[in-house]
This record gives sequence, C-alpha cells and structure tokens, in this order.
Amino acid sequence: MLAVYDLWAFVSENWRELLDGLVNTIKVSLVAIAGSFVIGLVLGAARARRIPVVSQLTVGYVEIIRNTPILVQIFMIFFALPQAGIRLDAFTVAWVSVTLWGGAFNSENFRAGFEAVPKRYEEGALALGFSSLGTFLNVTLPIGGRIALPSSINTYISVVKNTSLMYVIGYPELTTTAINIANLTLETLEALTVIGIVYLALVWSLSAAIRVLEGRLALPEGR
Repeated sequence: MLAVYDLWAFVSENWRELLDGLVNTIKVSLVAIAGSFVIGLVLGAARARRIPVVSQLTVGYVEIIRNTPILVQIFMIFFALPQAGIRLDAFTVAWVSVTLWGGAFNSENFRAGFEAVPKRYEEGALALGFSSLGTFLNVTLPIGGRIALPSSINTYISVVKNTSLMYVIGYPELTTTAINIANLTLETLEALTVIGIVYLALVWSLSAAIRVLEGRLALPEGR
C-alpha cells in the first residue's frame, strides 16, 4: 500500500523534473484552450449563419475530428506530415493536435448556442437598424456565447486531460516526465498517483474558475 511518506519522498526527490513537466502541460493547455475557443467561435458562427463553402468545410472538419481517435490525429501530425515535407517539433504537434480536437467540439458548442438565440431578438435588432454583423456582435454572440458556456467547459477540461496523450510522441509534459522517472526508479505507483493528483487539481481549478465566470455571465432567466 502506498504510504504518504513514500509519495512525499518521490515528489521531494523529483520535484524539479515534475515541475518542468507540469509547466509544459500548462503551456500546451493554455494555447489549446485559447485556440479551441477561437476556432469554435468562428466556425460555430459560420455554421449557425450557413455561410456558403465555409459551413460545408466546417462540417467536414468536425466530422473527421469527432469520428477519429485523437491518438490517430496525433500520429498523423507527428509521423505522417514529415513524409509530406512538413516537420513540426513536439511542442507544436502537442498544441496543434489538441487545439484542432478542441476546436471541432467547440464549434458544435457555439453553433448550438447561437442557434438557440430566439429569432425575435435578432429580428428586433435588425428592425432597430443594426447590420447583420452588428446584430451578431451585439445580440447573438452575447446570448449564444452564454448558452454555449456550460458545454464549452467540458471541452476545455477534456483539452487539459488530452495533453497527457503527448506521452506517445515523447513531449516532456507531466505524464511523460512522471512515467520516465518511474521507468528509472521503478516507483510506478508513486508516479501514477502524482499524475492523478495533479490532474485532479488542474481540472478542479479550471472548473471552479469557469463556474465563477459562468455565474457572472449567466442570463437573467438562469439566475
């Protein structure tokens, strides 16, 4: 049975390497969350507005990403692209793959949110003289974005957890670092316990922060 002393000894002996891995995990997570937000917002709006060509391309992108394992996507970017002359370092592959994955799911979150805005609100804005873009920025986006927020939270949480899959390409995030240490020290239980505790803390912290934001941005009917 794992004792607290054993766990503390593992952390105290390897804290520098674990901290470096955690920093790399956070870097990839932040870039991917921001990227998936932008992709989701833009493509979700394109689909909700039925913009020709862009909407159809978005459907293809979403279907490909959502219906294939993310590990396959990571391997495609890391191993297949170099055969086409495109070589990316491990950090770039990490954030690009997770961003593309999160963006596909987030585009559906935003599309559903924008389409849930009552048409009478948009019609009222148009009647007041707003342009189509002005109506979207002042009516559809504020309301639809709030509607999409709860489902987007789940996507951002999954983005953070999916960074652990970068172990397969050797990117030195937290999981890769801890498992490499375990391979050298044979302290597998301690390494896996540290990984679990840190990811729990990351996800809980992210969830708490976004829940606070969700409360501040809640629609009047939802308060």
